[in-house]
Amino acid sequence: MFGFAVILIGVALGWRWIENPWFRGLHLAAIGVVALMALGGIVCPLTTLENYFREKGGEASYPGAFVGHWAHRLIFFQGPPWVFTTCYVILALMVVGLLVLAPPRSRSEDGQS
Repeated sequence: MFGFAVILIGVALGWRWIENPWFRGLHLAAIGVVALMALGGIVCPLTTLENYFREKGGEASYPGAFVGHWAHRLIFFQGPPWVFTTCYVILALMVVGLLVLAPPRSRSEDGQS
């Protein structure tokens, strides 16, 4: 989400660094992994690790995904997992759309060497 917002702001303000192909590729890969994991019903390994340490520390763990848990806590939205999966997939599609709106450019395409 942060990367998406930064890219949109960068487009509006004319920031050239947001066109970096590595930055854009990693951004797309990150949301792609999240969307595919959500579609596959796979809980993030970091969520599993967090719950493990919470239980070892005597705290209660929480069911589901980290993002779903905190989204619920922040905005009091209680929804089935498919709602969050849909959000992840929509965000991934928005990131792909952003690649069309503001395509990444290599230094050679800018006339720099």
